[in-house]
Amino acid sequence: MTFSPEFALKKPDFYQSKRIQLTSPILHIGSSVSRLNPFEYVQTDKKVYLPNQEALAKALIKQGGRFLDDYIQAIEEREDISRLLKQAFGFEWWNISVDGCQAFPKEAISQKLTGENITDLRPMIRNGMGQLFIPGSSIKGAIRTAIAYHLLKHGDRYQVASSKQVSEIEKTLRQKLGQINQYQHKFLDDELFMDSLFSEFSLTYQERNFSGKGPNTDFLRALKITDSEPLLESKIRTKKGQEIPVNLPVVAEVIVSSRFPDYLAKYKASIYAEMVRNVQTEFTLTLDTEMLLWFKHKQGMKLPFSNIDELLQICQEFTQEQWDYEHDYWEEIKNNPRASGKNLDFNHIREFYEPEKSPYSQRLGWGSGMTGTTINLLLDDELREDIRDTCGLKAPGFEAPKSRRTVMNPNGEIKFVPGWVKFKNS
Repeated sequence: MTFSPEFALKKPDFYQSKRIQLTSPILHIGSSVSRLNPFEYVQTDKKVYLPNQEALAKALIKQGGRFLDDYIQAIEEREDISRLLKQAFGFEWWNISVDGCQAFPKEAISQKLTGENITDLRPMIRNGMGQLFIPGSSIKGAIRTAIAYHLLKHGDRYQVASSKQVSEIEKTLRQKLGQINQYQHKFLDDELFMDSLFSEFSLTYQERNFSGKGPNTDFLRALKITDSEPLLESKIRTKKGQEIPVNLPVVAEVIVSSRFPDYLAKYKASIYAEMVRNVQTEFTLTLDTEMLLWFKHKQGMKLPFSNIDELLQICQEFTQEQWDYEHDYWEEIKNNPRASGKNLDFNHIREFYEPEKSPYSQRLGWGSGMTGTTINLLLDDELREDIRDTCGLKAPGFEAPKSRRTVMNPNGEIKFVPGWVKFKNS
């Protein structure tokens, strides 16, 4: 028996779900292991390889002799193992496999964008299959900061309690700075405003009221964000017919810079990080609109969004504020061609920040810095500097944040800024 469409049961319209296409020029999301030692990766002039340690050990056993013992000794002494690999397997050691398993898996090979010797590598997060990806928790964390920023900026509009508005937060911060220890620094924003903005809710469900505390009453429980699709290297054809690589894994030199008092750029350090160029992937945002209605703030604060479009607009507003701040910072910095052996030419970075309207939707991951991961742009400049001097490295007389991270291309030009991403309905 068949039914015509008009008689079909319609599902309750409780969920709003959108598939989002995410693109980014360059991105790094850190893994639980923040740094790899030289024995945990192998580098050539053009590539960096992260071995499958178990498969590599088996392959060395198969070769016989002292290869496995020498490998273990190299690991214990944290030495480069490339010479040992050439001795054991020849010049194309990266092609070895054992029992059908590659000792150097394809998804763990990156293009090397620098001619420098990499001594300290920061790996990017991988899923259980060893593939690079963007965790939904990273996207949700950035959205959470954007919402906090929006609620505090428009405190009157959403009836944020007077004790949690920016002026009161600044007053409390001034009183507490210098009186709290390092552990308390990490959770101070929870006490100051985050708990109140996100968790001080009671729930009303089927005309019954439920009281609670903590994650159970966090209204972002109504928002689910999936992990991104794996960032698999491939090629796409542009509208002009040009073929370009996407999701290209690279290891790049990241320049950490600040400035001298006369605004001449100052080189501080180089960091080598596993990153992804030309990111192109997708994830899903799902909002349980029915559940969102259960949440009633204990002090009468209104929720700042009721649908996904409003939520994305909140992210865009926060992104624009970061964009404007970064534009102004880079306009003031002067190039320095003789900065400790580095040519600090930031013309490409200034070109990047030229558009008045931010073309990006959010800033994610490593390199986002203080402006992307906190609500500090809402605070008075002087107070922000005091917080930096108390909780981080002291830099009296300089703006907070003081330093920036930018990325070099293979030609040694400072070309990229990490973390900016675009969202588009898929």
